[in-house]
Amino acid sequence: MPPKSNKPEHNLAAGSIGKLLWTYTLPAMVGTVVMSVYNIIDRIFIGQGVGPLAISGLALTFPFMIVLMAFGMLIGAGSASRISITLGENDAEKAEKILGNAVTLTFLISGTVVLFSLLFMNDLLRMFGGTENTIQYAYDYMIIIVPAGVLTALYFGLNNIMRASGHPRKAMFNILIGAIVNIILDPIFIFVFDWGIQGAAIATVISYFIGAANGVSHFLLKTTPIRFHFRNLKLEKDIIWSIISIGLSPFSMQIGASFVVVLINSTLLKYGGDLAIGAYGIVSSVNMLVIMFIIGLNQGSQPIIGFNYGAKNYHRMFLTLRYAVVAGTVLSTLGFVLGTFFPHQIVSLFTRDEALKQIAVEAQRISVMMFPIIGFQIVVSNFFQSIGKANMSISLSLTRQFIFLIPAIFILPPIFGLSGAWAVMPVSDGLASIVSVLTFLWFYKKFKASLQ
Repeated sequence: MPPKSNKPEHNLAAGSIGKLLWTYTLPAMVGTVVMSVYNIIDRIFIGQGVGPLAISGLALTFPFMIVLMAFGMLIGAGSASRISITLGENDAEKAEKILGNAVTLTFLISGTVVLFSLLFMNDLLRMFGGTENTIQYAYDYMIIIVPAGVLTALYFGLNNIMRASGHPRKAMFNILIGAIVNIILDPIFIFVFDWGIQGAAIATVISYFIGAANGVSHFLLKTTPIRFHFRNLKLEKDIIWSIISIGLSPFSMQIGASFVVVLINSTLLKYGGDLAIGAYGIVSSVNMLVIMFIIGLNQGSQPIIGFNYGAKNYHRMFLTLRYAVVAGTVLSTLGFVLGTFFPHQIVSLFTRDEALKQIAVEAQRISVMMFPIIGFQIVVSNFFQSIGKANMSISLSLTRQFIFLIPAIFILPPIFGLSGAWAVMPVSDGLASIVSVLTFLWFYKKFKASLQ
């Protein structure tokens, strides 16, 4: 039996799959959606309180924020998956070693990224599509956010591990606390103190600090199933590779997304100017909110899938996947409906500028055209990650960003102009989803044959 806390929240080996998914998925969804809300809240307050060009400046920071999240997921998601599988194998001592190594790796890797970013910040922002009209807004935000990159990675990484080790509700509340602090401080710093875009950055950093501190304190408690031990902070080669091999999938997906954002920003600047980049900032925030619901679903299903895979209970593993695919499809279809039929109402939350509204509304409608089918693609990619099939998960993750989306960026905009720039997203979504279906059918057939 896996180790239990004084208040166990699950029975991954025998509990009802439906109830387990609800128990794990609801807190995970709240957590991931709140992560997305950080960006949305900043954009809403900055758009309403500073102006449309400030939104464009904030959009320039999006690639960097994706990179920070990518390194957090490289360690956090990789260690969370390994801990789930290890607990399924009833090896709590190894799980604690994974936790300790994850913390050390987080400091080393994110610290390196922060240092590099501070040294080359202006060059990076220009590469991200910054112009004389927008780069100062981005710099004012980044000069505060960047030094807190270690906090960001630690915050989200420990939250993943907290959830994977049997505390989904506590992980949810930790994210909620940070979000509430951010929502309260944003208007105070932006409007009352008149700190502008720097006020939004300060509010975000404070919320990340609180979340990271709560995460650390959780793993120091004696009642926690797995705990921090200083002896486990010493890096071990086998554990490092076991973490990174799984974490490479979400990491690659995020790094690919950051690279693609840079390409999209450059394309938008060419065909639509600074306001088109601002429109992309709005649309990407809204669409990411929908995606975060599905990522929350993935995070909720991951401990169940990973545990039962480790315990060789394959029927429960595939049943969990089936439920997750249905739920993911429902969520992505809801995003399609909202983006298609209510784009004016959505965009108006971010700006009162009519020129920016017009561009963003078109972008919103086009970008969600393939949303009804991307739920399957995202869930299946996570499934392979959850069972330790890192190569397959990485391949599916990169299919959208590199194999389909990048060629589309160079083909569609020259033909269709700004509308073509928006169309690269649904085109790559559709093609990547087809590949995911074919890959899973091949895997399922091969896996079933190996059990006979």
